[in-house]
Amino acid sequence: MAAKDYILEMKGISKSFPGVQALDSVSINVRPGSVHALMGENGAGKSTLMKCLFGIYSPDQGEILIDGKKVSFGSARDALNYGLSMIHQELLPILYRSVMENLWLGRFPLYNFGPLKFVNHAKMFKDTQALFQELKMDIDPTTWVINLSVSKIQSIEIAKAVSHKSRIIIMDEPTSSLTENEVDHLFEIIRKLRNEGVAIIYISHRMEEILKIADEVSIMRDGRLVGTYPAKDLTTDIIINRMVGRDMNNRFPRKENVPGDVVLKVKDFTSPDPKSFKNVSFDLRKGEILGVSGLVGAQRTELMEAIFGLRPVISGSIWLHGKERRMRDSTEAISEKIALVTEDRRTTGIFQILSVYDNILAANWKSYIRRFLLDLKQGESEVKKSIDALRIKTPSSRTLIQNLSGGNQQKTIISRWLLMDPEILILDEPTRGIDVGAKYEIYTIIADLAKRGKSIIMISSEMPEILGMSDRIMVMCEGRMTGILEGKKTDQEEIMRLATQFM
Repeated sequence: MAAKDYILEMKGISKSFPGVQALDSVSINVRPGSVHALMGENGAGKSTLMKCLFGIYSPDQGEILIDGKKVSFGSARDALNYGLSMIHQELLPILYRSVMENLWLGRFPLYNFGPLKFVNHAKMFKDTQALFQELKMDIDPTTWVINLSVSKIQSIEIAKAVSHKSRIIIMDEPTSSLTENEVDHLFEIIRKLRNEGVAIIYISHRMEEILKIADEVSIMRDGRLVGTYPAKDLTTDIIINRMVGRDMNNRFPRKENVPGDVVLKVKDFTSPDPKSFKNVSFDLRKGEILGVSGLVGAQRTELMEAIFGLRPVISGSIWLHGKERRMRDSTEAISEKIALVTEDRRTTGIFQILSVYDNILAANWKSYIRRFLLDLKQGESEVKKSIDALRIKTPSSRTLIQNLSGGNQQKTIISRWLLMDPEILILDEPTRGIDVGAKYEIYTIIADLAKRGKSIIMISSEMPEILGMSDRIMVMCEGRMTGILEGKKTDQEEIMRLATQFM
């Protein structure tokens, strides 16, 4: 295909960071009016390549051409002004501002009052309503973002990218927090944009999505391009093999855990918020993996945060090993050997400006205090064991965690809680936004913990994950527990029936 047929050409892009060759002479070409998928394991270089395109990073070598003309962006604003926009993998909204303020940040509509300029809130509200109507999104423009679910925040980011009227839109894991219905809605938006001649660069780890929406697929491994292929010529097995360089016949590890006696019993848990969870009762056994399924709005996260002491309840009780306990805050939950890996690792999981070392020890500093001082030698020894045990890919323990891939950040957070040797580990969307290879490693960790007698509660929006890993599955709908199913005896249809059992 001639160069004139491409809207974007990235030629020989290389980028290195201290101790890491993130990109090694990567070249991709993107046609207008197409969806070009970019795939690879975490750490393969996908996001780094897109950040080089979007002006966040400056490539060490290579060149970028748009419409055959060489470009170089010194900042994201330069890229936006040239007709590029990007939906980032990690959501970083301004939580205590409204939806419309987040949407038009940096480009507020203004009006003049003499020599002064003021934000035109009426126009901003009207423009936001018009955009949401065009995209068929039901979100109140005046709502503060702090009050929205992760999936709604993800939808705002999608709307923001579309609002720039860009000719090239980069979507980095845009569906990581969306339900199946919301994914279908996003695909409608993508098809509309594609028909208007917009080029979409689509990064995702969800094979089914890629095969459904993409025209072409570029696969990366270890900072290099494996190749670019027509999507119609690919299958899930082919993609996985080219991504990881090996066959993965089994997506889930063999489970050898044997659930035992009940260790946790939750009775009639009810939130003071009438729109949240109510009268939820369930139990958890020793060495069991209890999956928690449901659509967005099912209040799964809110329920688990209440069990961990992060949210109030107006009625209900928790029983541990047959004795009633009260979790007035997370400190009390931790003292009872309960740990929680939160859904949004960027906002509530990692400490971005701290090292891997600091992040792993964050919940366990007191264990390494000797005579009022931190025992650095013992701390370093424990951190090294954690890095080796969970195979965290990092140049050193002193590397900033924000420089790691999403999968390695997730394993670092899990390492933090494993150091306290919890009896109950609550995992909220533990594989969100990470690749198939890193997912398998997380699954192996979970299966091994259950085999060792640890009790796992795993919230997941991915149906294969719920079915593949759970001994039992608790299904929720609009804050109610609508059923508990045996993992080996159920299927997707039965789960979805319970997940949509509205009152």
